[in-house]
Amino acid sequence: MKVDLSKEFPSTYDRAFKQHIEKLSEVRTVAQIMSKDPLTINEGATMAQAAKIMGENRIGSLIVTRAGKIWGIVTERDLLSSVLAENKEPKKVKVRDAMSTPLITIEPEATIKEAAKKMIDLKGKLVVFKGKKLVGIVTASDLIKSLPEQPETKLKVDDFMTKRIVSVDEEDTIITVSRIMGTKRIGSVLVHREGRHYGIFTERDLLTSFLAKEGNMNACVYGSVSSPLITIPCGTTIHQAAYIMTKEHIRRLPVMKDDEIAGIITARDLVEAYAK
Repeated sequence: MKVDLSKEFPSTYDRAFKQHIEKLSEVRTVAQIMSKDPLTINEGATMAQAAKIMGENRIGSLIVTRAGKIWGIVTERDLLSSVLAENKEPKKVKVRDAMSTPLITIEPEATIKEAAKKMIDLKGKLVVFKGKKLVGIVTASDLIKSLPEQPETKLKVDDFMTKRIVSVDEEDTIITVSRIMGTKRIGSVLVHREGRHYGIFTERDLLTSFLAKEGNMNACVYGSVSSPLITIPCGTTIHQAAYIMTKEHIRRLPVMKDDEIAGIITARDLVEAYAK
């Protein structure tokens, strides 16, 4: 059974969404939305160690240091695309060989709009420096919590969602699914049972439930699926989608049309819509 919050609880949803909109007028700068004091890891550590730190802290990236200085960034997507998709063992890959450098930086006084445009134009998380001091990091999830109520946010998810749905069978193994995600450079797959989608498996599920705990990667994916699906209907605004993602602590929403999944919208898609 799929869950559409706006349909199931219309009055509660409408009241909460209205209160959320009222609070957004107070949010104007990167300093107000950034995640403070990002965790770091040395470039010589292994990707298995990076996965453990990220998984235990439920975060998607670590700042990489070299000789005590800020050097780059390594993310959960790097684990998928640069390690698992290439049939490499996280224990045998050094962070320096999977990380990205140079960093995409921004100042804490920058506006939300500037941050959104920079994130989309340069395709990455934003590392916040005040002078030469590292003070925070801004992710797509941070940004969607605070998208101002402007004409851009009245755009519909239909125009920004990904219509190419990647799905797997619930009997597929975790390692198979992770390689599919890494090869296609996607952060999630829908999971089906007897031809019907009933859940979703994400890169964060992989990180927290398996890589961080050195779990059995040959286990079937059905044991780690998030279900029932939280969905939205076609015609939902990007602002409403951002609110639901924030409320439910998720970064992806399948979009429904005529009781079928027509696409999927991600936090980054919402940032891109606002940045245009």
